[in-house]
Amino acid sequence: MTTDIYINSVIPIGAMFAMTLWLGNSAYLYISVAFAQMLKAIMPVAVFLLGAAFGLEEMSYRMLAIMSVISVGVIVASVGEITISWVGVVYQMGGVVAEALRLIFIEIFLKKKGVKLNLISMMYYVSPCSALCLFIPWLFLEKPKMDDSISWNFPPFTLFLNCLCTFILNMSVFLVISRTSALTARVTGVVRDWSVVLLSAAIFADTQLTFINIIGYAIAIAGVVAYNNHKLKVKPQSNPQQGDENKVSQGNPRDVEISMNSAKESS
Repeated sequence: MTTDIYINSVIPIGAMFAMTLWLGNSAYLYISVAFAQMLKAIMPVAVFLLGAAFGLEEMSYRMLAIMSVISVGVIVASVGEITISWVGVVYQMGGVVAEALRLIFIEIFLKKKGVKLNLISMMYYVSPCSALCLFIPWLFLEKPKMDDSISWNFPPFTLFLNCLCTFILNMSVFLVISRTSALTARVTGVVRDWSVVLLSAAIFADTQLTFINIIGYAIAIAGVVAYNNHKLKVKPQSNPQQGDENKVSQGNPRDVEISMNSAKESS
């Protein structure tokens, strides 16, 4: 890890990670957790389109069909939302674009720069940069509002628990991928997405799922599953000497992509 690599590669990744957290968390002020999760299903579309723009993905009729299924599913889920806030939707879509750019930068960093990092090593370099990128705008945009308020409580114990959960999740995802396969991680990711939607609907009073919501999200998830299946089949074929199709090495971009997705979700 040289200074040049850190400035040109790590800082953009950290900045996009910070933007993802900022916009994604801001969206929860306007829309429900379940609806935000439904909107996140559009992520493969953003990653594919930006990847094609950066020359990392190849356009094909199959991929366009999959992207269309995901898009239709998200649109149907949005139509079924009872109380929709377009401000929240814009925040969430901005977070999706930032997350897609972060994944593209990670792939460029690992493939074209030739740097081999696993999840823990990647977080070691990226997290301080992300914290700084969040601290500076907070100092000018949010801190004055907090100072002007009559009283505000900073819950250090709650924040500590949040950080602890994030760290444990990072470790667990890293162990799952290293001991099983990328396919297992992707399947459990789909199960997690459905769990978030259903549990948030049961826990939070502001979440009201409709039949159209469920149908739209099911269509989008079907597209996501097809996307994951396609990517897992295509990538190993490009280099058959890599060994087992499903096993992911510690420096594999798919390892970091799947793991960092889970890290962002926990944050």
